[in-house]
Amino acid sequence: MGNASESFILVSRISKDNDFLMGTIYAIFGVLSMLGNGTLLCIAYRKKSSLKPAEFFVVNLAISDLGMTITLFPLAIPSAFAHMWLFNKITCTIYAFCGVLFGLSSLTNLTVLSSVCWLKVCCPNYGSKFTYWHASLLVAGVWCYAGVFAVGPLSGWGQYGAEPYGTACCIDWHAPSEKSSAMSYIVCLFFFCYIVPCTVIFLSYTFILMTVRGSRQANFTRFFFPLQLSVAVCIGFLTAWSPYAVVSMWAAFGNPATVPPMAFALAAIFAKSSTLYNPIVYLLFKPNFRKSLCRDVAQCKSMFCGCSTHKGTCRDAHFKDDCNSTRLSNGLPENHGSCQHCACPASTPRLGGHCEGLSPQQTARILQGSQHSEVAVSQLSNELQSDFL
Repeated sequence: MGNASESFILVSRISKDNDFLMGTIYAIFGVLSMLGNGTLLCIAYRKKSSLKPAEFFVVNLAISDLGMTITLFPLAIPSAFAHMWLFNKITCTIYAFCGVLFGLSSLTNLTVLSSVCWLKVCCPNYGSKFTYWHASLLVAGVWCYAGVFAVGPLSGWGQYGAEPYGTACCIDWHAPSEKSSAMSYIVCLFFFCYIVPCTVIFLSYTFILMTVRGSRQANFTRFFFPLQLSVAVCIGFLTAWSPYAVVSMWAAFGNPATVPPMAFALAAIFAKSSTLYNPIVYLLFKPNFRKSLCRDVAQCKSMFCGCSTHKGTCRDAHFKDDCNSTRLSNGLPENHGSCQHCACPASTPRLGGHCEGLSPQQTARILQGSQHSEVAVSQLSNELQSDFL
């Protein structure tokens, strides 16, 4: 990658102050995305033997987000600070290809994830048969689907070019007004890579909500919290990319000259923020990922501080509650501390709310329809204690 040649010079069409602001925001997004997605992948690797089939899509989303961060941000940041595209035309094409490939793979991945959630909740007879082989096949299909539209402009169907604001590259939104093949590519891209995925995601979670709200079976209650995480990631991603889709269609089907370059610049910032939502949601709110993160952070902290820790405990009070507790499938904490509701034998006195001479027993409250009962956690199956995803 060399400097821009005389035959390919892209100069920014927005002010230097706005370019500096964009470069700063990109740098912050890049660091956070590297840390978040890298941490998520490390945790997934360490617990790879216990990953569920549906969690493959969470890992695949982190891979595509990290791929976008590694390939786009190192080129976009210095170009924004320099107030011009610093690289040659080939690099511009590679940049655009990677942006389309990783962006579409993330959206397609979320679409497939919503469909799998629908299958598990609304069609449990089929959802229970969803295996690792099915997940691996769908992940491969996600990349093939995104690859078809990413390779299109390289083969003459559509065209890659400079972004209207001048310091990055993507699909040439001016080409549809000049070439019919470019127009057909934009139409297919907008329909199959935005309208269809958004529709599938919306319908999947709508049917899931209707099924869960209309069911009084206890096993449906454990789906609510994990589904919230999936919905949160989808909403965040679609919110990030919708402004870019709007201004892109404005340029493709209208007069490109009427689209302000700053509108594309702001839309691009929102789009690149999509790399942050997946790790934030799953690392902070998914119980098993957060528990693994808590343990790793506590171990690193004790190692750097030179403190000795005992297995299964955390010295820092901030992590103590999470490390000494797990969460049931509905996301509620199950405290590993003393049980205030242990049944004492008639011959055993109760002192201070505990049974004298007996170890406290962990209990969980199970909801069945409108009734609930309390049982020992040790009597629960592993499936009941696991997360849906």
